[in-house]
Amino acid sequence: MTSSLLPGFKTFRALHHDHTHNHVHVHEEHPAGGTDTRKSGTREIKVVRRVLDANDAMARQNRKLFEEKNVFVLNMMSSPGSGKTTVLEKTLTHVMPNIRSAVIVGDICTTNDADRLAVSGAPVVQINTDEFGGDCHLAAHVIEKALGGIDLAGVDLLIVENIGNLVCPAEFDIGEDTRVVVLSVTEGEDKPAKYPLMFRQCDAALLNKIDLLPYLDYDRQAAIGFIHQVHPGMPIFEISAKTEEGFEHWLEWLKSKVKGKVGLR
Repeated sequence: MTSSLLPGFKTFRALHHDHTHNHVHVHEEHPAGGTDTRKSGTREIKVVRRVLDANDAMARQNRKLFEEKNVFVLNMMSSPGSGKTTVLEKTLTHVMPNIRSAVIVGDICTTNDADRLAVSGAPVVQINTDEFGGDCHLAAHVIEKALGGIDLAGVDLLIVENIGNLVCPAEFDIGEDTRVVVLSVTEGEDKPAKYPLMFRQCDAALLNKIDLLPYLDYDRQAAIGFIHQVHPGMPIFEISAKTEEGFEHWLEWLKSKVKGKVGLR
């Protein structure tokens, strides 16, 4: 099921899973233990709660394994084009080898991001979802399968680069310790208000591409205000993945999180 493409780099197609998805997503308001009937166009769709229940059960298994192996897991999410992969490239450059790292990369198609991250020397596993409808998020059972390509005994930090999407990935627990969302200044200030679940579910936000601010009509304080309106007190790191401006604060926060669980040497 896996095949080596680069040293330490493996890829596989996501297994098909019956999560009654059909690209209709369960959001926040769920009737306890029941089903929610709602409209989508002209047809009525039943969103079954057991879908998320099954995912949560697998996420608990993943979390137990990560605890046993003493691995800190970061779930990094964003919309496409936020600069998430560049952030991770620079992050891996700074934290390795002191923090032994591995990466799981989710994309519908291509291994472009995994190719870039594999240059760091970290073990990288690519997940592609295109063969089975192009799922727009990584679910817990897919992460469990991908772990077969990583020796967790040699890992302190496992980074999951989720599929680019500001909606679906926030709905699925994968067993992670921390969730971080990347928002670029090219996306508009109001994204946190438009996609509140993502920002509500994350533990920190990276406001990326601040090197472009002189060339944009962008109100950074408005963006920060929208984030804190949705998630009061959320840590926000204003960074440029290109120039690494502001990176020291982000790295300090991440290292403290990893050390808090793993107890680095």
